[in-house]
Amino acid sequence: MEAPPVTVMPITSGTINMMEYLLQGSVLDSALESLLHRLRGLCDNMEPETFTDHELVFLLKGQQGNPFILRARRSLSHPTAPWHLRYLGQPEVGDKSRHALVRNCVDVAASHSLPDFLNEMGFRMDHEFVTSGHIFRKGAMKVVVCNVSRVLVPGNTENTERMSLSHLVELSVLAPAGQDTMSEDMRSFAEQLKPLIHLEKIDPSKQRH
Repeated sequence: MEAPPVTVMPITSGTINMMEYLLQGSVLDSALESLLHRLRGLCDNMEPETFTDHELVFLLKGQQGNPFILRARRSLSHPTAPWHLRYLGQPEVGDKSRHALVRNCVDVAASHSLPDFLNEMGFRMDHEFVTSGHIFRKGAMKVVVCNVSRVLVPGNTENTERMSLSHLVELSVLAPAGQDTMSEDMRSFAEQLKPLIHLEKIDPSKQRH
């Protein structure tokens, strides 16, 4: 389950069609402060951004094959900010020389009527969740540290339950296709976070929601 925060990719109009390079891991709540302290030392000299986002995952099922998946998310921290519609392509995991998972990423800003529009298009919401945490930056790299909560009553983001006693950690870079040197920079940065956390090349399609 992924929850890239709205505030990471500020978009006012148009689309972004890029490749996402990604490493993931998790850290127990008991070790969170140590990880945050390490990230403050390694990342750019600024306080991390904080965020709380609500994400809805929509499916469009065809007669054959896997359903088409779109992700709609909004900022609960900034209610007037635009919604974001996100498509993530199939991960390219076969290349062993790449140190990070690579997949196509399309992100577009949308109005607050986005969920209604998707329903009218034939999509159906599969699940929703709330994420809350911190965003760090190191040059082109972005580190998201967040907890994930399930929404107990559909649409009610005030009624949630933590899914685990750990925080999801994602190290990612958005870049045009062919920038595979990014994965080497990510590997070097991930090494500096050990043994607090081991960030790995994980295929999200093999993870259950």
